[in-house]
Amino acid sequence: MAVLAHRRAGPGGSSPAAVKVPMRNSPADLVTLADLEADPHPALARLRAGSPVSWLPALGAWLVTGYDLAVEVMRDARTFTVDDPRFSTAKVVGPSMLSLDGAQHTRHRGPFNRAFRRDEIYARLGSFTRAEVDRLVPAIEPRGAAELRRAVAGPLAVAVMAEALGLGPADPARVLAWYDGIVAAVQAEAAAARAVGPAGTAFAELAASLREVIAVPGSASLLSQARPLTETEVISNAAVMMFGGIETTEGMIANALLHLLSSPAQLELVLTDRALVPAAIEESLRLEPAAAVVDRYATRDARLGGADIRGGDQVTVSISGANRDPAVFGAPDVFDVRRPNAGRHLAFAHGPHFCLGAHLARLEAQIAIETLLGRLPRLRLDPRYPSAPRGLVFRKPPDLRVRWSRPALAAGLSHLESMRPRRVA
Repeated sequence: MAVLAHRRAGPGGSSPAAVKVPMRNSPADLVTLADLEADPHPALARLRAGSPVSWLPALGAWLVTGYDLAVEVMRDARTFTVDDPRFSTAKVVGPSMLSLDGAQHTRHRGPFNRAFRRDEIYARLGSFTRAEVDRLVPAIEPRGAAELRRAVAGPLAVAVMAEALGLGPADPARVLAWYDGIVAAVQAEAAAARAVGPAGTAFAELAASLREVIAVPGSASLLSQARPLTETEVISNAAVMMFGGIETTEGMIANALLHLLSSPAQLELVLTDRALVPAAIEESLRLEPAAAVVDRYATRDARLGGADIRGGDQVTVSISGANRDPAVFGAPDVFDVRRPNAGRHLAFAHGPHFCLGAHLARLEAQIAIETLLGRLPRLRLDPRYPSAPRGLVFRKPPDLRVRWSRPALAAGLSHLESMRPRRVA
């Protein structure tokens, strides 16, 4: 357990917060940012078993790795808030529903709640999402190979979020460039690095595009009707919705496909029974959530899992760690599409900041994966390229390169199979 050494300036340099000096060679002391970015799961398991709330010098924060403790932190916004100048996303896009709590959080989120309810999502966007997938997948079908993040998952997320927000047709390459810039900036802030110039340019370009949409007279855009928010507030919230929508969908699709294509027995179950696709998505969300961590900040001194948290301390919840807590999920490192309680995962967070777009993300992922598995025969990972997930905050394969049998070849293989002599019982 870490011990208190001295005080440092807290949020804004005004209130003090604790600086911790861990015991030398403690498990937390040995964890590096490189560990957390490459493959955090072994380190998270050690921390969870030894001290599920540990001061991590590499992060300059408490890291919560136990499931029940993670739920406690995310549920208690009065003690563990997002409303702090250090919150990384707010530094990039400004205050929004993602970085506010209490009445201000309700005010920022309220104008968008109804549009993202499950029934509204399926009614407004179900047909559009299916049509978009039916456009993207046939376009790559004749090739026999593709990188699916940029060929399907990313463009799908851009098109659907643009439609959801009432932005109209969007250039996927342009929006994805903005998105990459914003993600890089958030990652840099989370790692206490200086954000690079292109990140500011990306958000400025996105904001200019959103202003044009908001300014259209008589527009039915969700953004134009997001009263009583100011234009600046609408833009900040639109940015986090687009950012979260693209990140969640792209990560969900890429990670779920990676898990299925890396697990032949589980893939066979899903190919035999396509009704298991939603369960496979939930299990993938549990095993490798696209958003690995969420940050909170202690508003007062508190006791959490045996640790003494001081007011002003950063408390980082490891969604990845909580989702593999063996006290909740048996054999937690195993991908099991029939896991009965996979839906208890925390990939969409918990409490007042539960992901607004969870229903939309699930819809997109389900339609995309069903279509890819249905239209691309013998879909498999391309072994020539690495596909392991990476990322400190957002985890997914940097590239997801796959191969499949092209239609003519698949037909030929099927014909040969039909001519093979059958054994007579």
